[in-house]
Amino acid sequence: MKCLVTGGAGFIGSHLVDRLILEGHEVVIYDSLTSGFRRNVNLLARLYEIPVECVNPSCHACDGYDVIFHLAAEARIQPSFDKPMLTHASNVSGTAVMLEFARQCKAKFVFAGSSSVYHDMYANPYSFSKQIGESYGILWNKIYKVPVAIARFFNVYGPRQIETGPYSTVIGIFLDQKRRNVPLTITGDGKQRRDFTHVNDIVSGLIAMSKDEWDGHIFDLGTGINHSIVEIAEMFKHPIQYIPKRPGEAQDTKANIHDTKALLGWRPTHRLEDYISSELCKCTHS
Repeated sequence: MKCLVTGGAGFIGSHLVDRLILEGHEVVIYDSLTSGFRRNVNLLARLYEIPVECVNPSCHACDGYDVIFHLAAEARIQPSFDKPMLTHASNVSGTAVMLEFARQCKAKFVFAGSSSVYHDMYANPYSFSKQIGESYGILWNKIYKVPVAIARFFNVYGPRQIETGPYSTVIGIFLDQKRRNVPLTITGDGKQRRDFTHVNDIVSGLIAMSKDEWDGHIFDLGTGINHSIVEIAEMFKHPIQYIPKRPGEAQDTKANIHDTKALLGWRPTHRLEDYISSELCKCTHS
């Protein structure tokens, strides 16, 4: 296949690009490098440094793609409070632009949604924008017959996760704090529960979704198991420090993967405990 991966220089997108190339597909990347990095880009992929909302579908449709994996986004809940218009431009306008691109290319469209939409969609600009992005996907499928599959990611972890700054992941933050020998910071009381999913399992799910034509179907990509943040911190066997609760976040998230397993033949294969144990061994020997 010829594949376009938006956000292909980011944490999840770069792993997807690597797997597609390993399977023999041709890959083009669109990435603004806002939260992605050149060092993540596979040398066999072609990178265009461009924000998705600035793409002109008519100019690029002649490139022809079999599938568009749309992962580019202004990610994470907390930054969206400070940058609501940038969140809208990337996650709403950018998604509509790429759907129109898919229509003109006659390509399948795989959209990276978010499990945050299961919480109050009005709790933060990020969740709201992701919900609207999903709605645009369903609209383009119903009106223009673009094959659309929607993946709802749960908390993703693994190699290349961002460990510092506003786009960092919980597991990444804890690993960074462990290496620097400072307390692990837990927001609120730490009883909030999250479904943590390895990036390789996410990639397998996305590729499985691309093999058929879907009518806006939504697939949870998670493990169906959740842990409290305190439980995660305890796996690190390191001092902890509590900091104020952050606004706009759900108390509990957990994927329902019955449909995903039945329709895609997909199931997660990685355990969070094994990953943390492996990373802690690296810390010990470094």
